[in-house]
Amino acid sequence: MKPEWILIANATRARLLQRDPDRPLTIVKSFMHIAGRSKVSELVDDRAGHDNTDTTYGGAAFTPRMDAKRKEHERFAKELAEHLEHGAQQGAYESLTVFASSPFLGELKAHLGSEASRLLSGTHDVDLTAVGPVELERRIAHEKAG
Repeated sequence: MKPEWILIANATRARLLQRDPDRPLTIVKSFMHIAGRSKVSELVDDRAGHDNTDTTYGGAAFTPRMDAKRKEHERFAKELAEHLEHGAQQGAYESLTVFASSPFLGELKAHLGSEASRLLSGTHDVDLTAVGPVELERRIAHEKAG
């Protein structure tokens, strides 16, 4: 019987856990996305919504489609989704449960590939990234139950 994979994530860090039958949770991999913690001003060269090339009176100002911080969060969601998809394609796990904070949970689900989506057994809108290993097992069981 293949194990269950559990992803605990937010926009800046994640832990991929594995549950084998009759065994405690083990950490498969930890992910950190340092750029996701950066301020928007550190991620872009210019002030958001302004175009420095227009110096005429009444110059154009516009809002970017997506701010730099959200782009970094989406990049991290895509990285995690690709890892989950690769594991699914390799047959590394039988089911997948995701615990992630909102709106990162939606971004992550949007990037899941077909195989990982097929194995997705549940999603929970809760951030458990700061929960220690001793408490984590209890919190996961509590969230799944209710």
